[in-house]
Amino acid sequence: MNTLSYKTVSANKKTVNKEWVVVDAQGEILGRLCSKIAAMIRGKHKPGFTPNVDCGDNVIVINADKVKLTGNKFADKQYVSYTGYPGGQRFISPKELMAKHPERVVEKAVRGMLPKNRLGRALFGNLHVYAGAEHPHQAQNPKAI
Repeated sequence: MNTLSYKTVSANKKTVNKEWVVVDAQGEILGRLCSKIAAMIRGKHKPGFTPNVDCGDNVIVINADKVKLTGNKFADKQYVSYTGYPGGQRFISPKELMAKHPERVVEKAVRGMLPKNRLGRALFGNLHVYAGAEHPHQAQNPKAI
């Protein structure tokens, strides 16, 4: 038996095949949508997934302002940030954040599902979120999902 055919192939930056994908968030539940997006950005849906390489797709999310949260989370959930100054802890609810920056609700949810290291920060650059139905990435010929 030829054992050379059983070698594990690890992807690297040159051999990985990255695609562009459009996801419509209209009427979707935030956490369920973002867990699928995070897996696509990470590349876990590909057979050649390598944990230490950016082998995922570039994901474009449209209609981020029409995403849903279940229960009372839209008003009760709190995003916490810290300014760096004493007494500088700030809280904002998804309702207030949707009014100011609707795309940040999806961005915060996906960022929390990516690795907390330099690979995760690089992977987050593959996410492009837009509040409306239009996006400026038509030249990449993205596939609709």
